[in-house]
Amino acid sequence: MIEAVAFLVLGLIFLVWSADKLVFGAAALARNVGISPLVIGMTILAMGSSAPEMMVSATAALEGKTDTAVGNVIGSNIANIALILGITAMIKPLSISSAVLKRELPLMIVVTLICGAIVWDGYLGFSEGILLVVLFALFILTMLYISKKEQSKGDVLLEEQESEIPDGVSNGKAAMWVVIGLIILPLAADTLVNNAVVIATYMGMSDLVIGLTIIAVGTSLPELAASLAGVIKGEDDMAVGNIIGSNVFNILAVMGIPGLLNPSMVSELVMGRDYWVMLAVSLLLVVMALGKSRSINRTEGVVLFLIFVGYQAYLIMNMTA
Repeated sequence: MIEAVAFLVLGLIFLVWSADKLVFGAAALARNVGISPLVIGMTILAMGSSAPEMMVSATAALEGKTDTAVGNVIGSNIANIALILGITAMIKPLSISSAVLKRELPLMIVVTLICGAIVWDGYLGFSEGILLVVLFALFILTMLYISKKEQSKGDVLLEEQESEIPDGVSNGKAAMWVVIGLIILPLAADTLVNNAVVIATYMGMSDLVIGLTIIAVGTSLPELAASLAGVIKGEDDMAVGNIIGSNVFNILAVMGIPGLLNPSMVSELVMGRDYWVMLAVSLLLVVMALGKSRSINRTEGVVLFLIFVGYQAYLIMNMTA
């Protein structure tokens, strides 16, 4: 058991590290070959923080752990809003000024509702996986269109994203980090999933709960790091934008993976319990971010954090479900 915990922690560390290096190298290469900073910011950087979820879901699906893969998606989305934005807002209130964000938030709710429609019958099929991936491509194209329109107006989110793109990195160094990331990322994901299963079996946890708790929180670490870095640099819109983009990516791309790789039934508790928590915190974020103050203050951050703590406590007390 102790050995499994140690390897799980190591898996998480290398998963987050390799994902960061992969995104760093890919963004630098893209900039070097002349791809627009707007395109890099809205694709590679926006999706990069969800690379751990993607790899873990693929690994879990291939090992027949669809509930773990789906739990990872829903649990990560809940953690992104309730835990990460909660902690971030408690440290420093977040102001929302980006026009792009104000358009992304309603899209996030639409995508969350689509998720509910897909898992309503308790089955994640191949055709649904295809649908999610197609919708993801449409989402990227839509956001690129919206962002291009707002770019000429000097949108703060787009400016913050562009500042995060690596500059002055040689092609050789960038390619090296891409290769290292591509090698270590799947190995770390496999280590994480295998040892999470060992721990879950030892503690009597269901596949769904292990995905909603340990794996979900672990794979959300890049979003936590990005959000904290954003508020430290005064980039509030970037901090919130990372969360919104990650949640959309998780549902459309990451949840699509187990549908494509291992179509199967999912636990009835996904729709009976966990989906509604994800929808509730998503709606709460919209109310906070688009309310009169256009901000998430410290009190609201505390509310979000307490929701997360209460939800996790409930899951642990019902870990076999």
